[in-house]
Amino acid sequence: MLDRLAPAIFAFLWSTGWIVAKYAAMHADPITFLAVRHALAACAFGGICLLIGAKWPTSAMAFGRAILSGVFLHGLYLAGVWYAIGQGVPSGLSGIIAGLQPLLTALAATFLLGERLSVRQRIGLGLGFAGILIAISPQLLASLAAGLTGLGIPLIINLVAMTSVTYGTIYQKQHLQQADLMATATLQFVGALVVTLPIALMTEEMRFDGTWQVIASMAWSVIGISMGAVFLLLRLIRHGQVSRAASLIYLMPPMVAIEAAILFGEPLTLPVVVGTVIVVAGVYLVNRKAPKASS
Repeated sequence: MLDRLAPAIFAFLWSTGWIVAKYAAMHADPITFLAVRHALAACAFGGICLLIGAKWPTSAMAFGRAILSGVFLHGLYLAGVWYAIGQGVPSGLSGIIAGLQPLLTALAATFLLGERLSVRQRIGLGLGFAGILIAISPQLLASLAAGLTGLGIPLIINLVAMTSVTYGTIYQKQHLQQADLMATATLQFVGALVVTLPIALMTEEMRFDGTWQVIASMAWSVIGISMGAVFLLLRLIRHGQVSRAASLIYLMPPMVAIEAAILFGEPLTLPVVVGTVIVVAGVYLVNRKAPKASS
């Protein structure tokens, strides 16, 4: 049952990260918030590991691989995206960059992991990207019309962040398939903390006002996203193609738009509705299991 519901649950939990970010930004510096989130997530996963007797890596190389995967999968990825948006990169443009990840992951998995995509899955990936373009087209056109002067470096950082999570997904599949999921998650957040804490110290004032809004945002970020969504992502990578897991990223921009309409009263435009339908169809094609051949 969990395997069947995991993609939908993951997509919902992960999409709430953009909503939480909007609340948290008023009360904390973004990279500082991420550093605290990664530290708390590492402690929470570590506590669970002690309670359930998780199997820790038995060699220094295995420890290092788990930590390094977290550097790419969580640390550089989230720090890059949050920094870029904080420097003025439009969320629509950032959404397109994020939308490139499933295509890049599928391409990388073909060469690095030997995964073969069916024609149906290739069509699904194409539909997913097309749906994202349609969904965010009004915001993208408005952003381009306003000009992107001075955003060269943040845009490059946003692109690097996208390639980081792509490589982290591939690395997870290559080197951590047999590792304990809980122990791996703990070490991955240690890796993420190793990246984000120095960045926060060097670039921010470490603002964290301690109000109930930022505490509630942090609680959901740790429990709902870092623990719930990340555990499901690791499970999806382990039990299926990385291309299937990555294709769920296509659902994020449309789902965030719907959530923002409900929570913040932001308008739900026709392109968002049409794009969402196309995205869902594309993700379904990528993730639908091929029918078993009759004997």
